Amino acid sequence: MNESTSALTASFLQQAVELHQQGRLQPAQALYRQVLELEPRQFDALHLLGVIARQQGDAQAAIVLIAQAIEVDGTQAKAHCNLGVALLDAGRADEALASHDRAIALQEDYAMAWSNRGNALRRLGRLDEALLSYQRALAIQPSYAEAHCNRAIVLQDQGRYLDALSAAEDALHIKDRYADAWFARGNALHCLRILPEAVESFDRAIHLRPQWAEAYNGQGAALQRLGIFDAALDSYDQALALKPDYALAHYARGNTLRSMQRNEEAVAAYRAALAHGDNPETIAFALASVGAGETPAVLPQEYVRSLFDQYANHFDQHLVEVLDYQTPSYLDGLIRRTIAAGTLAGQLDTLDLGCGTGLCGPYLRAYSRSLAGIDLSQQMLDKAAERGLYDTLACADLTTYLNGQQDSCDLALAADVFVYIGDLAPVFAGVHRALREGGHFCFSVEAGEGADYALRPSNRYAHTQQYIERLAAATGFQVQAAEPLTARQENGAPTAALALMLIK
Repeated sequence: MNESTSALTASFLQQAVELHQQGRLQPAQALYRQVLELEPRQFDALHLLGVIARQQGDAQAAIVLIAQAIEVDGTQAKAHCNLGVALLDAGRADEALASHDRAIALQEDYAMAWSNRGNALRRLGRLDEALLSYQRALAIQPSYAEAHCNRAIVLQDQGRYLDALSAAEDALHIKDRYADAWFARGNALHCLRILPEAVESFDRAIHLRPQWAEAYNGQGAALQRLGIFDAALDSYDQALALKPDYALAHYARGNTLRSMQRNEEAVAAYRAALAHGDNPETIAFALASVGAGETPAVLPQEYVRSLFDQYANHFDQHLVEVLDYQTPSYLDGLIRRTIAAGTLAGQLDTLDLGCGTGLCGPYLRAYSRSLAGIDLSQQMLDKAAERGLYDTLACADLTTYLNGQQDSCDLALAADVFVYIGDLAPVFAGVHRALREGGHFCFSVEAGEGADYALRPSNRYAHTQQYIERLAAATGFQVQAAEPLTARQENGAPTAALALMLIK
């Protein structure tokens, strides 16, 4: 290449970089291409054309161009880092992680590579490692707002909502006009049930990025939980105007319409969610809850797990202070009235089925030699562990857990658990197998009428006493007691329930 061509190449490249930095991508792109016409293996032009391709949403073109730049010069950490970002955009998380590792090997103090490495680890589900990667980025560059925000997202995924809130606010202290951090803050506040502030955070995110369907959906969810249904519907409609195939927004809109008793519209919203790829099992139970489908035998495990993972941090306060939850103390009284006092002198091996955060633990511990808790939500179990009352805690589906038990316990308790299971036959069979001869099975159900079990608009099952008695007899239990109780206050009205004691 002669001297004049070299000078022209350098001039075009300088102009292209300036345009690129100004956000004028198309003229910058044209100039980078002119550089490549003059010098086809020019590293910066190939690399930065790849960066523009990624900015324009073309991950595949970005991968090809940046890989060509690396063939020219493989010692540039920034190119490996940008290749990793494009690979992650393309869903190739393992390769993205490898690219970021190569960037770090070339430049150990490269904060952006450490942060982007965390993003790849998060996509791979390696959340603890992702956090360490973000922390490494922040040790190098404490004012790195994006690393603080990425850290908030992972903490949110782990259910550490207070920590997520703190990390999002760290990002915002550095960079106030940061839509992603406002969104992360809104998600954390929502899960902490600090709802008015959550609405405000989502609003700030929308102000900074008006075409963001997910932020409108988050705002709708917070408004829905506040009971401001018309405003929630408006937010969901905004989300769907921007992203018509957004299944989650269709589903959430259906839940809001159901809360407003606009059931026909709710059915249409649920069917739209299904048409756009929502989980058929989830939609089936949603439709059943408004009388538009067959009642499923159980609620989907993922729905129940997700519900209680989000609920774990404020579960006890909400049940006791808001819903006036009385079931654990009532079942304790029933146990003490129906089991001989001598047997209750710390002699029982006890299973707390669906133990949640362990609200029944203080009662059960008093008369249990051993106490095991089982729940589908690990985050609820983490809270139960903090009580220090359980000998073992298992994260498992009830029937799966019970299938592995044989003559292993004297008392099985299920407080407010069967509201998430319609067909109780598998659980009854499992409990009967797990109990020793003469063992007791104590539980509560919401009181139903008519069908053996029905899914209510609250997404909770109700069971009839006749069904329970018939199922008990078929399984080999005797009914010792069946007593009415008020399980909780829901929307200002008492929820009628039954407390039962069966003996094997």
